[in-house]
Amino acid sequence: MQVRGLLLLLALILLAATAEAGKNKKEKAKKDGSECEDWRWGPCVPNSKDCGLGYREGTCKDESKKLKCKIPCNWKKKFGADCKYKFESWGGCSAQTGVKTRSGILKKALYNAQCEEIVYVTKPCSSKIKSKSKAKKGKGKD
Repeated sequence: MQVRGLLLLLALILLAATAEAGKNKKEKAKKDGSECEDWRWGPCVPNSKDCGLGYREGTCKDESKKLKCKIPCNWKKKFGADCKYKFESWGGCSAQTGVKTRSGILKKALYNAQCEEIVYVTKPCSSKIKSKSKAKKGKGKD
């Protein structure tokens, strides 16, 4: 019986400690953060070149902040790193233009970014014909 009571007491102490730790995190967030709720964020500006680590500036009333951010080096520069799209499959190759086209529908706009709802991308048609037997070429045929 005493073991059960001891376990119950230990569980209550752990529960109280966990609740207190949660309060401290919320208070810390308020100290570091802001009471302002209507933040407007600018684009991520890379520290050098056009991709990699950088920062974005935000303003809310009279306050301003800088957040660290990262622009992947393979991002679609035309759309901005804060606009996320879901793209369909590539269309067929146009004989007239020599390019393939596909469209993307806006999936998510990060940091209040102004994004187009639908975007179109093109790429040159491949002149190479991919085949699975390409890797086997030259093996054992001498």
